[in-house]
Amino acid sequence: MQDKLRKTNLKLSKKQKMRTAHLILTYTDPEQTERMIKKMMHEDFDFYIHVDKKFDINPHLFLKKLPNVYFINNRVNVKWAGYNTVKATFECIKEIVSKGIAYKYINFLSGQDYPLKSAAELADFFDKNSGKEFLSYRDIKNDWKEGLIRMEKYFLANHNFKGKHTIEKVINFVMPRRKLPYNLHPYGKSMFWILSPEAAMHVVNKVENDKKLINFFTLCWASDEFVFQTILLNSSYKDKIINENYRYIDWSLGGANPKLLDENDFDAIQRSNMLFTRKVEKTKSAKLMDLIDTKLLMLITILTWLI
Repeated sequence: MQDKLRKTNLKLSKKQKMRTAHLILTYTDPEQTERMIKKMMHEDFDFYIHVDKKFDINPHLFLKKLPNVYFINNRVNVKWAGYNTVKATFECIKEIVSKGIAYKYINFLSGQDYPLKSAAELADFFDKNSGKEFLSYRDIKNDWKEGLIRMEKYFLANHNFKGKHTIEKVINFVMPRRKLPYNLHPYGKSMFWILSPEAAMHVVNKVENDKKLINFFTLCWASDEFVFQTILLNSSYKDKIINENYRYIDWSLGGANPKLLDENDFDAIQRSNMLFTRKVEKTKSAKLMDLIDTKLLMLITILTWLI
């Protein structure tokens, strides 16, 4: 599939402008997803929505009425901090690639993201950065010691049964610390990225075709935050990677989840020069999204018309 993908992109890129696939992993408010998509509408953009299998998809289906919006068919029951999040992402990538469309990038988003640039600016960014791969990373072994625990210990995050945490403690008491297969160097940070379909499929193929890697990542905590980084930075794609995913995310409150943003965060967001922000919510972040619409997105749109 990888070779076929390269030939398809080469052939089609000579005839037409390559497109961008925005992949949205969601389970939350479909009206918020609608608002995000409408702000990103562009002739070169397609939108692929994965609705967590444990949630009813029907409230989301009205989004099919929007241009270039598609739903991922092979839905996965996403487990917070579990390997199923990676599995869902893999299934989405494979479905997008199977369309045979010459995409320049797959842009991975959540249902609680929001654009900070107009659709035209986003399209311009993707066009100007062809050949680069964007994902944030840290050297886990040397620069993110707390992240190393997620790999070295055994976690059953992908499972849900009574006594799970007790069993985890017993396993970690009697078993030695785990090591990445093949002496891979660990990297990780954010699960969100902007990757070429070739790079994304490299990760899918590398992991899905190797039982050692699947078994290792399945027993990690929040493997979605380091699978792509670890595989790509230990590959020939390393020199193409830019250590930035262009998301404004506030982790200042600590804990396992980022801060839910509101209008008080607007000035910092405006100064950040990021492409997207998260985490936002339809009610609590309504004033913030209004500010973004009027002071960032609408202003750029008006200037574009004037020029």
